[in-house]
Amino acid sequence: MPHVRMYCTAVCPYCLRAEALLKRKGVGEIEKIRVDLDPARREEMMRITGRRTVPQVFIGERHVGGFDDLAELDAAGELDALLA
Repeated sequence: MPHVRMYCTAVCPYCLRAEALLKRKGVGEIEKIRVDLDPARREEMMRITGRRTVPQVFIGERHVGGFDDLAELDAAGELDALLA
């Protein structure tokens, strides 16, 4: 399974939903980067993704996007292939 990285905050409901979806898909470990604790990491996230909102999910080196993007991939049947 590829490495999963997620830029997130502690209280973001979409971050919690993204984590729950990934866990249901069998992801055992998610590298969580808390942008609410480290402004430099938020700047890094915005530079890499071009987005300001959390979560921002990466599967391997691929930027998947936020929770809505993740859910769309799942609904289209594409998320399982990315996680394989």
